[in-house]
Amino acid sequence: MKQGLIAAVLIACFALTGCGTDSAGKSADQRLQVTATTSQIADAAENIGGKYVKVTSLMGPGVDPHLYKASQGDTKKLMSADVVLYSGLHLEGKMEGVLQKIGEQKQAAAIAEAIPKSKLISAGEGKTFDPHVWFSIPLWIYAVDEIEAQFSKAMPEHADDFKKNAKEYKEDLQYLDKWSRKEIAHIPEKSRVLVTAHDAFAYFGKEYGFQVKGLQGLSTDSDYGLKDVQELVDLLTEKQIKAVFVESSVSEKSINAVVEGAKEKGHTVTIGGQLYSDAMGEKGTKEGTYEGMFRHNINTITKALK
Repeated sequence: MKQGLIAAVLIACFALTGCGTDSAGKSADQRLQVTATTSQIADAAENIGGKYVKVTSLMGPGVDPHLYKASQGDTKKLMSADVVLYSGLHLEGKMEGVLQKIGEQKQAAAIAEAIPKSKLISAGEGKTFDPHVWFSIPLWIYAVDEIEAQFSKAMPEHADDFKKNAKEYKEDLQYLDKWSRKEIAHIPEKSRVLVTAHDAFAYFGKEYGFQVKGLQGLSTDSDYGLKDVQELVDLLTEKQIKAVFVESSVSEKSINAVVEGAKEKGHTVTIGGQLYSDAMGEKGTKEGTYEGMFRHNINTITKALK
C-alpha cells in the first residue's frame, strides 16, 4: 500500500471512529501506549517511562529507516498509540506523509527536531540536516529531554517519575560519553579515520575527533559510483588506514568494493568489524540497547584502528 493511501486511511479512521485509545483498551492496560519508529527512540522511551509506559517499536534490528515504508500493521500501531515518537529531520523519509497526518490527530513528536539547529550538521545549504543525531551523546540528551516532556504532557500525574527516570538515564549517558572518550584516546590521532558504507557517523566524528567518510550519502537511498570508491581508496592509501567498517543495516557490497580497490593499489585494508548505524541489535542482547550499541561501536572501532 502506498504511503499516500495509508495516510488517507488514517484520516478516515480518525474521523469516523477516533481509532485507537478507546475505553476498553484503557481498562485493559492503564499504561501510556507509546509507538516509536526506531529502536534507539524506543530504548530511551522505556528508560524514561519505566512502568508507566508500554513502548512498541516499528523498526527492528537490521532495518534501514531511510527506506522503511509503513505497513498496514504499522498503521494500526500508530493509530492505537497515545503518543507517537519519531526522529524527524527526514530520517524516516518514506514515512513522512503518514507521520505528519498522525501528528494532526494525536500527540506526536519528532524528537531530534528538539535539538537546537545551531548544533545540527547541515546536509546542504542549511535547509536540511543530518538526522543521525544519536551518535553524539550530548545531542541525544536533548532528545531524551523531549521524550520526558512528551510523557509529562500525556501523563502529568507521573511527571515527577518521568523526571527522575530521565535524570538517571542522562547520568548513565554522561558516563558512557566519558568512557567513550577514554577508549578513543588509545587510537593514534593520525589513524582516526572512520570509513563506512553510508554517511551516518558525521556527528560521531565531530564529537569524538574522527575524519568520517561514507561511500553513500546521508541516506542509503543515494547511489555511489566508481569515482566515490576511488576517492575513498585514495584516502585510505594516503593515510595508511588499515580498516574500514560495514554496517548492520546496509549491504556489505559497497565496502567490499573499497577493500578490493585498495588491494589493487597495493594497500591492504581489512573489514574492521560491523557497526550499528541506523539500527541497533536484537532485543534482549546488549547491543539491543542504546548503551550496548554505543559500547559495541566504540570497542570495534578502537580495536581495529589503534
